[in-house]
Amino acid sequence: MNYQSLPLAIALGLIAQQAGAAGFVEDSKATLGLRNFYINQDTRNQDANTQEEWGQGFQFNYASGYTEGTVGVGVDALGLLGVKLDSGKGRHYNPDSKKYGGTVFPTDSDGRAEDQFSSLGLTGKLRFSKTEARLGTLQPKLPVVTFNDGRLLPQTFEGGQITSSEIDNLTLIGGQLEHAKGRSAASWNTPRAEVPATTKACRLPAPTMPTPASSATSSALPVVTTRSARTCWRSTTTAIWKTSTSSTSSA
Repeated sequence: MNYQSLPLAIALGLIAQQAGAAGFVEDSKATLGLRNFYINQDTRNQDANTQEEWGQGFQFNYASGYTEGTVGVGVDALGLLGVKLDSGKGRHYNPDSKKYGGTVFPTDSDGRAEDQFSSLGLTGKLRFSKTEARLGTLQPKLPVVTFNDGRLLPQTFEGGQITSSEIDNLTLIGGQLEHAKGRSAASWNTPRAEVPATTKACRLPAPTMPTPASSATSSALPVVTTRSARTCWRSTTTAIWKTSTSSTSSA
């Protein structure tokens, strides 16, 4: 099911009927966020490459208001762009396969990090009384699923969601998520239960201890504990635009 066609149709219909969509324009809000992200994971293991990547991310969020009337209609847009600043085949997390993304960037056919990756998500929304329905690109923050924002670009989902607050002090949320796009992915995948969306970034693995070659020589060998070292940092800047109206009166 293509969730992007319905939000686009809604957006075109709203543009054609702007005369009756005062709330749609007045309550709209747009933000542009810039994120610089670097990660270096030294595995300290001859059999595994040191992972090192650096990139610049851009995130554009647009949220409209609702049209006037009993049923309000609106549309949201999310534009994401990640640009590679530094990486290499020997430092890319996934140098042998492009089925899934690497640490920060997707993998090309040569096993290298893509120079850039981007996506555009649209979300159509309806509001009736205290109930809102959303269809398209979603970034849920729920007890059962939460989108991950621990890398250069955030994770996104595709599906539908209904939120109702018709009963005082009670909020009901229901929906269905059919596809997921990872933080370093350029295409949609079916959500996998073994890859939780709430995996934390920059988490240091637990230490491991090598096994002695034999009991006869174990007493002569020093006990060595090895663990990988991960360094990562990111800086985020956000600019916000919001439409508003003002009026003046004179006596």
